[in-house]
Amino acid sequence: MDIESFDYHLPESLIAQTPLKNRDESRLLVLGRKTGDIEHKYFKNVIDYLQAGDTLVLNDTRVMPARLFGLKEETGAKVEMLMLTQLEDDDWEVLLKPAKRIKTGDKLSFGDGKIIAECVEELNQGGRIMRLDYDGILQERLDELGEMPLPPYIKERLDDPDRYQTVYAKASGSAAAPTAGLHFTDELLEQIKAKGVNITFITLHVGLGTFRPVSVENIDDHEMHSEYYQIDQETADLLNETKAKGHRVISVGTTSTRTLETIRASHNEFVADSGWTDIFIFPGFEFKAIDGLITNFHLPKSTLVMLVSAFSTKDYILNAYHQAVKSEYRFFSFGDAMLII
Repeated sequence: MDIESFDYHLPESLIAQTPLKNRDESRLLVLGRKTGDIEHKYFKNVIDYLQAGDTLVLNDTRVMPARLFGLKEETGAKVEMLMLTQLEDDDWEVLLKPAKRIKTGDKLSFGDGKIIAECVEELNQGGRIMRLDYDGILQERLDELGEMPLPPYIKERLDDPDRYQTVYAKASGSAAAPTAGLHFTDELLEQIKAKGVNITFITLHVGLGTFRPVSVENIDDHEMHSEYYQIDQETADLLNETKAKGHRVISVGTTSTRTLETIRASHNEFVADSGWTDIFIFPGFEFKAIDGLITNFHLPKSTLVMLVSAFSTKDYILNAYHQAVKSEYRFFSFGDAMLII
């Protein structure tokens, strides 16, 4: 399947640079998964499409202030490091700028030595494995020295870092936010619960793939990145019960979707599980876990456009994106949302 078939035209002016004042006042495009029918609503109206007995699944990962600016110890050259994934102990997969001058054995200093990072392995496309040395607790050092790693298409400074976190963010470990969840407020979640909708949480730490475009012409040749996920027994039991009673599992975001479909593909039911997933969902994929999807609008030719195309159809999705552009929706991380149901 050709990558170009997942392209669409997006004026740069529609890329949202800042979040709205009120999270749930973003717009919501509702797409009929099987019909292609479109409705234009606001995100707070999402409750009207949820039914008692449904289960809403949210990703409770928390974004780390994981962009660090420091110096190469030997030369004093400036370097930027984006921490992506903790591998084991204090080894991390990172992106470096500039990367080509950082070789195995080189050391970087951040905050006058409060964090020292030694390169232990060179990866491609600016990636490195760095071994960290620091005093105290790493999260405290990152809170002191790090910045929120906003995507490269956001050019404006974020005044309130909490606006790049969901209101239910808990498990620190992501290099990017699960942006479909940014629209929820505590009040909206309480209203959804009061309607009889179950709300539960999984964890998937968003990693390297968020920052890398698809670079092959045929998507069958694309190698998907791996991300760490976790689901507990209580959530697994609730999801199995939801399915058994004929109710719907509604996934909030592509990260939740990838986690749930990974588990169902491996076990044919929901089970308590943790590990790494490199599942690649594109048209032709057979969904076994979810019955509805809340998501943002994604970059052209991205794996996420392929995922939503698989859940509906490519023609329906591209038409919905065309209508969203025509109606001047706001796109990407701080942009508007879509409900596919």
